[in-house]
Amino acid sequence: MRAIIIGGADIGDCDRAKSFITEDDFVIYCDCGLRHEEKLGRKPDLIIGDFDSHEKPQTDCETITLPHMKDDTDTVYAVKEVIKRGFDSCLMLGVTGGRFDHTAGNISALLMLENAGVNAAIADDFSEMEVLGENEKSISDTYPYFSLLTVFGKVSGINIKDALYPLENASMEPDYQYGISNEPLPGKTARVSVSQGRMLLVKVIKG
Repeated sequence: MRAIIIGGADIGDCDRAKSFITEDDFVIYCDCGLRHEEKLGRKPDLIIGDFDSHEKPQTDCETITLPHMKDDTDTVYAVKEVIKRGFDSCLMLGVTGGRFDHTAGNISALLMLENAGVNAAIADDFSEMEVLGENEKSISDTYPYFSLLTVFGKVSGINIKDALYPLENASMEPDYQYGISNEPLPGKTARVSVSQGRMLLVKVIKG
């Protein structure tokens, strides 16, 4: 099964967000992510939060109430719960934008999920994000742009094929991000992989 974590960041394109959610998904709302419930038209299967930014709902839904003083954000706690419950995939919505520190932390949570063997992604109004490793990933030309970012450390053996800016066995370090705003060739599906390290693959849906 797939878990969907819904955070409290703004979701501008609710129709796009709703299109990701299926009846079979296990939906987790994190604290003020509950403000999206009506717009998304999906009731929670689990609610998690310390309820410092949203009133604790009176509901029969399973709810995990967290202390205010804690190491993990509500979203990271939800990520750990996804791993604990054995989901094999996870999509996060409403976890980017607004406060940059929360956005960066939520992007790092993709790596936590990846390391636990969970196929994970983040989707927002502009893009879809996932961790790229040795397994090749594809980007169709329905995405006008894509970027590869070294937010998880030094990477080597970068290969990019069927894209405007191809690479073969390249390296990249966090202090020089030259993998931004590539494009699949028209009519082609770009293919990307790395042999050492992890990268953030960002598939952009609009500029």
